[in-house]
Amino acid sequence: MLLLVPHLFPNARLLEAAVQDLHLPALQALLSRGQRLPCPAGGVEAALCEALGIARQQDWPLAPITLAADGGVAGDAYWLRADPVHLRVMRDRIVLADSSVLELSCEEADALAKTIGEHFGAGLNPQPLHPQRWYLRYPEAPQLTTTPLSLAAGCDIDPLLPQGPDAMRFRAELNELQMLLHEHPVNQAREARGELPVNSLWLWGGGRLPIPCATPVPLHAGNAEARALGVFCNARVEALPAHRDALLFDGDGVILLDALTGAGQVGDAYGWREALRELEQDWFMPLQGALRKIGPHGLRLIDPVNGKALHLNARNAWKFWRRPRSLISLLT
Repeated sequence: MLLLVPHLFPNARLLEAAVQDLHLPALQALLSRGQRLPCPAGGVEAALCEALGIARQQDWPLAPITLAADGGVAGDAYWLRADPVHLRVMRDRIVLADSSVLELSCEEADALAKTIGEHFGAGLNPQPLHPQRWYLRYPEAPQLTTTPLSLAAGCDIDPLLPQGPDAMRFRAELNELQMLLHEHPVNQAREARGELPVNSLWLWGGGRLPIPCATPVPLHAGNAEARALGVFCNARVEALPAHRDALLFDGDGVILLDALTGAGQVGDAYGWREALRELEQDWFMPLQGALRKIGPHGLRLIDPVNGKALHLNARNAWKFWRRPRSLISLLT
């Protein structure tokens, strides 16, 4: 069993602010008794692709897979996600707010995308199949590698911008795009209502539609990208289960627990703390109780954003001599 918990091991600033006087006995016992291991910090999308047998291309090819889930036809073209975002200029950096906080309507998305396509032509002509998920089509693959939106949200974007021989062309177009969107009627109306304007696109997830792979394991997730990947791989895609017993933790499959993501991305210490309390009650306590019944392969608990993992098996249930340490030391 693979348990994905992005932002479980946050940066030191958030952690210090969030865990004062916070005691979570089940999580502390699991972290004390399990084996801590490093893991790739490529994000949730990368971890899901690897778990479901989808190979990396230039990027992890989320764009053609979610395009199909949104009703598009990928064909043999190369696709990029081009999601609407808001870039906030800070004193010494530019921070990204992703499309989930913009709450764009279909009408707003269509109007913005139409203006962009009319201005740039085929080179930058987004298809807004969903208000939060826009797509760019290219007959030939640009020489470009990108950063998943989930890793860029809340961060300084400068080191995360597209890389590769074609990157400068795309960056120049995105700079021009920001000027185009500045006076757009949709953004003027949004700002008048006190809402964030759409002032850029975030390019990521490029690739051609891969060959489907049969992965008939259960995938429990509510995230749209995760569910699209699961459907593409013929996984049994299900909502998060209400009953968390030993049979759930002992089987094969993937569970995505992304309750910490929103707060973790923006450094919201209170939100992260409260979400972790809920995970303690809903997941870590049942997992601790089921630990003795987990099979020989055990369970992997992974934070794919911060590159830290925990391996648990039935033997860990008997390691009473490993007394729980402070939460801040265990999550560092």
